[in-house]
Amino acid sequence: MNIEIVSGSPRNQSVSYRVALFLQKYLTEKTEHTVNIIDVRDWQFPLLQQEVFSSVEKAPDELKPLAKRMFSANAFILVTPEYNGSYTPAMKNLFDHFPKQLHKTFGIVTASPGALGGMRASQQIQLLINALFGIGSPHMLITPFVDKKFDADGNLLDPSFQNSIDVFVAEFLWLAESLSVEMQELV
Repeated sequence: MNIEIVSGSPRNQSVSYRVALFLQKYLTEKTEHTVNIIDVRDWQFPLLQQEVFSSVEKAPDELKPLAKRMFSANAFILVTPEYNGSYTPAMKNLFDHFPKQLHKTFGIVTASPGALGGMRASQQIQLLINALFGIGSPHMLITPFVDKKFDADGNLLDPSFQNSIDVFVAEFLWLAESLSVEMQELV
């Protein structure tokens, strides 16, 4: 199964990216799945004023590598900080260019240096997942005080947070693997 972790922060010193790095290492060590990170900072998207990309062939040449990853992903983990009570505009712009991720599993991870950990962003991103025709895992990873929980290299600093990670990953994988089997049976 191909899992793409989408790091949605456009900031150079993103603290939420730390969680994306951790999850990539963790899932790579614990599973046989292919796990990569799509970092919104690596791709230059215009504001959505042109045709959306409904296939790899319809994407412009400079975005074809990303289009291949978006369309071949079986599941996504969305990692975002909270911007004004929601997820980042960069995350929205990415999925606006690659809509209709039909029957794909989505995990929600929010992170903030504050006490709420991006809780309001998690609520808003659920609406995006529904609009993409994706299926959101009900177990989210809300990460308050992220700068105290993970270092810049994505290493866990706070062992008391491990249980929250384990529950999120187990539930996300159960849903993603179950849906992947169902989709294979339909083909």
